[in-house]
Amino acid sequence: MRLFLASYRFGAHPDRLLRLVGRPGRAAVVANAADAWGPARASAVVSDLVPLRRMGFDAREVDLRDFVGAPDRLRAELSGHDLVWVRGGNTFVLRAQLARSGADTVLTDLLREDALVYAGYSAGACVMAPSLRGLELVDDPGEVEPTCGVPVIWDGLGLIDDAIVPHYRSPGYEPAESALIEEIVHRYRRDGITHRALTDDEVIVVGEGSSDA
Repeated sequence: MRLFLASYRFGAHPDRLLRLVGRPGRAAVVANAADAWGPARASAVVSDLVPLRRMGFDAREVDLRDFVGAPDRLRAELSGHDLVWVRGGNTFVLRAQLARSGADTVLTDLLREDALVYAGYSAGACVMAPSLRGLELVDDPGEVEPTCGVPVIWDGLGLIDDAIVPHYRSPGYEPAESALIEEIVHRYRRDGITHRALTDDEVIVVGEGSSDA
């Protein structure tokens, strides 16, 4: 299984992503964490396509909404890619869209077969944890039902053991937002939940021979 999990995009380690993939081949960009953003969603997709293409990837969007109830078709689509790149946004919306399309099972199977690399940042990283509880401080679960038409799912994919807290003590965020991130870390520590708090420079890499940030 090969995972590249970051707080923000490549962090300070784009070289590690390239080593993990082996070569800049085909990349499927999953932007469904931004499905509640209205017109801003389109520019969010472009903002991820451009840096991947600059790295040499043949990157295009794969919208999970096009595969609702069609996991076999999604598996066939993703199997033709070297990298699945899952951007940030609302973790709960992303989790719901993964379930509706069957991508939660499809991605788990493909990763265990080592058929591709999963790279995710912010919500795209958080969703790999065993549970999403605690993230409601920064991501609104109330966006799920009107956006996806299904109830909130509190379980993550469970492909890593630790919860992830992104944007930890990183510049560029409003003080109120940074305070909420600190509160999540405080609650995890208080409740004995194993977690990794990542700055926007840090990454977690699995399958490279090292899983250190």
